[in-house]
Amino acid sequence: MKRAIVVGASSGIGLEVARLLKKQGWTVGVAARRIDKLAEFEHSARIDVNDQEAGQKLLALIEAVGGMQLYFHASGIGKQNSELNEDIELNTVETNGMGFTRMVGTAFRYLALHGGGHIAVISSIAGTKGLGPAPSYSATKAFQNTYIQSLEQLSNARKLGIRFTDIRPGFVDTDLLNDGNSYPLLLNKANVARDIVRSIEKHRHVRVIDWRWRIITWVWRKIPRVAWRHLNLLSFRKSS
Repeated sequence: MKRAIVVGASSGIGLEVARLLKKQGWTVGVAARRIDKLAEFEHSARIDVNDQEAGQKLLALIEAVGGMQLYFHASGIGKQNSELNEDIELNTVETNGMGFTRMVGTAFRYLALHGGGHIAVISSIAGTKGLGPAPSYSATKAFQNTYIQSLEQLSNARKLGIRFTDIRPGFVDTDLLNDGNSYPLLLNKANVARDIVRSIEKHRHVRVIDWRWRIITWVWRKIPRVAWRHLNLLSFRKSS
């Protein structure tokens, strides 16, 4: 029996991935702050990753499902914040930093005690470089990239048998981007979800979704820091 837990499954990519896994025969437990859309799943839990008890709630959901071989983390927030609104910055750090660490760490410790498994997370191409329009978002995504890389090294050193997949999509047509701004090269969430499931099946370590974004991030890495500092990315205008 294949058992998976999807955290951040109330909408968007998380919900699409949970549905695909269920269709493929997985027993799926889903969690989110809003569970009104999760009635199609037998096992669900209301979990806010910023709640200090979220880790214990995750373990309770795992027990209800009967175990876990795959943990998929799709929970996260992000906004353009060129005015550096303090609440936006701190909330982003709390959710994408503290909440991410809390949940992924709980999953890691569980799998370490139960013979290994797979941890897959949605980070972002935003972690490639510091992005002026979204400072805390790009910084926390870089943190997630490095954290997963570190856990993979730790798992190998301890011979725990835990595999990792770091999913880095570009802009995806979900509620997260429903903020009145226009975004280039917008990806379809169903196509992204299929790519994610294939990447997990193939045990990919890092997956930048869509060839166009793979080229863009490759170019970003080649831009010297002195040039990147002066690059103006404040080009997303409010859509009419």
